Parts: sequence; structure tokens; C-alpha cells
Amino acid sequence: MKGPPKQPPDGNSLIPPHGGYRKLKSFQMAELCFDVTVRFCERYVDRRSRTHDQMVQAARSGTQNIVEGSAASGTSKRTEMKLTDAARFSLEELRRDYRDYLRQRGLKEWSYSEPLRQELIDARCASADEVAIWVREVRARLGRIGRRPTYHEIAANAALVLIAVACSLLDRQLASLGKRFLEYGGFTERMYRMRSQQRRQEPPP
Repeated sequence: MKGPPKQPPDGNSLIPPHGGYRKLKSFQMAELCFDVTVRFCERYVDRRSRTHDQMVQAARSGTQNIVEGSAASGTSKRTEMKLTDAARFSLEELRRDYRDYLRQRGLKEWSYSEPLRQELIDARCASADEVAIWVREVRARLGRIGRRPTYHEIAANAALVLIAVACSLLDRQLASLGKRFLEYGGFTERMYRMRSQQRRQEPPP
């Protein structure tokens, strides 16, 4: 007969510690994607166009859903997983917008074998300014060897690389949340477990 879920390793309080989204690698990368997208749209996408608003909103939703999921994690693991998945979906939508931007302008999208992809990942940029510096350095370096990609071509591809990293981190986070939920249960199971413990500690009438 299956027993109650195991005791989770995050303490015995009814509502466990939650809301530490700033420490999540997925949030940090999603926030970087948001900042890079705002900068990209300001420079390369007509502010009056619907695409401008869509890209910025999709990027914002990526971060906002992680924040809301982290806030909800104390009382609803299901809601946390749902919102984390929504963040993943928003970034996937943003990725589609960047790909459309390149395709519609006849610009090249980097293949997975493009060395610049890994170079950007290894650079570990922590801000939109650092990404912009990297884009300028790549543009100058490629120009010296006869390649002439535009700044917005490199910037859009750089954004796609960062989005891919963010999505990968969210995939891992979702897998971890699912495994944890199956192993320890959610708020209802925690409440049942604590009530059972309380009853066992109460003296008999």
C-alpha cells in the first residue's frame, strides 16, 4: 500500500520558503532576453508596428510568468509549473518573431554549427550592454575577414542564442518541478502530512 509523500527537504512550515526567483538561472536569462529585446526593438523595429509591441510583450511575459510562478510556489506547485510553462511558451513565441524578422529581410539565421553561438554562450554576458559590446566586436572581426553581416543580423541571432539558453533552463526547471511534485506532493499533501504529525503529537483524551 502506498504511503504518504515523503517529507520535503525545505522545512516543516506549512508554507515553505518561496519567491526567490532572482536566484533562478532561468529568470536571469529570461530577464536578459527581455532587456536585449527592448533594446533591439528600439533600434531596429518600427515603434508604431504591431511586431514591436508583440516582441516586447512576449519577452516581458517570459520574465513575469517566472516571477508569478515563484510567488505561487508556496501554496500551489501546480500553478508554479503552469506559469513556468507559460514563460517557456512566451519565449518560444519571441523566438519565432526573431526568426521571422531575419527571414522577411533575407538575413541569415545561424545554424547550430555556427561557432559564434557557443562563443556568445561562453561570454556569459550579464547585461544588454555586454551583449551589445559583443555584437560590435563580432561585426568588426567579421569585417576584417571580408564578411559583412549587418548589426541587426548579428543582434537578432545573438538574441536567438540567448532565448535558446533560457528555454533550455526552463525545460530543466520544469522537469525538476515535476519530479519534485511526484516525489513530495504539493500543498494539499503537505497540509495532510502536517495535520497527521500534529495528531500524533497530541496527548490522548
